[in-house]
Amino acid sequence: MKKLLEFKDVSYFYQTKESEIKALDEVSFDVKEKEFTSLVGPSGCGKTTILSLTAGLLFPSSGEILIDGKAVEKNDGRIGYMFQHDHLFEWRTIWQNITLGLELQKKKKDPEKLAFADELLKKYDLYNFKNKKPRQLSGGMRQRVALIRTLVLQPSLLLLDEPFSALDFQTRLRVCDDVYDIIKSEQKTALLVTHDISEALSMSNKIVILSKRPAKVKEVVNISFTGDTPLSKREDKDFGKYFEMIWRNLV
Repeated sequence: MKKLLEFKDVSYFYQTKESEIKALDEVSFDVKEKEFTSLVGPSGCGKTTILSLTAGLLFPSSGEILIDGKAVEKNDGRIGYMFQHDHLFEWRTIWQNITLGLELQKKKKDPEKLAFADELLKKYDLYNFKNKKPRQLSGGMRQRVALIRTLVLQPSLLLLDEPFSALDFQTRLRVCDDVYDIIKSEQKTALLVTHDISEALSMSNKIVILSKRPAKVKEVVNISFTGDTPLSKREDKDFGKYFEMIWRNLV
């Protein structure tokens, strides 16, 4: 399978008033096309820094980051970013929220793009809410809207920065299934950052385990379950074995 994202010996330093701090130390890993990869590691180890570097919001101090064989660019359009909070604008309708990216790219009148946005709303049971405001939707529905807003721009790679952490546990399980289903249905490649080992296991083909700061790659674990949804994977007989292996790598 073709490599879509490649980190090659990437190090990153950031400045404080007192000193220079090393956040990443020669981090190397890859994400293949249509693969779902998760990053796990201790709090503050640099997981979100890796997402920011991937998106072209930051640039490495050394090393190389490639998307589809080409260097990452500033605010790279090949990347879609889904944040911890949905960041929907309460004064805009659902339709106006999901077409915001098109508006910013001056493509608001592109009939092909608008048709695709419409198709996504219908496909994922949000079409009847297109003229509603975000406050009229449940937390799970808001996250679906946030994902569709990202997909409308047709990125090659989706970055997911703890997108379920603000939800209660039951909603979180359901939304994990919804988001996983949409990403698989749209045949997208995804990189998820999460503190939740169970969440990473239930959604991923591969988990990259990072050390404490400055982050290094401790291990890359390929995941294989019989289930085809995050919820069913949690019930797999090998789930506990994988969980313990990853947890021991984090302590």
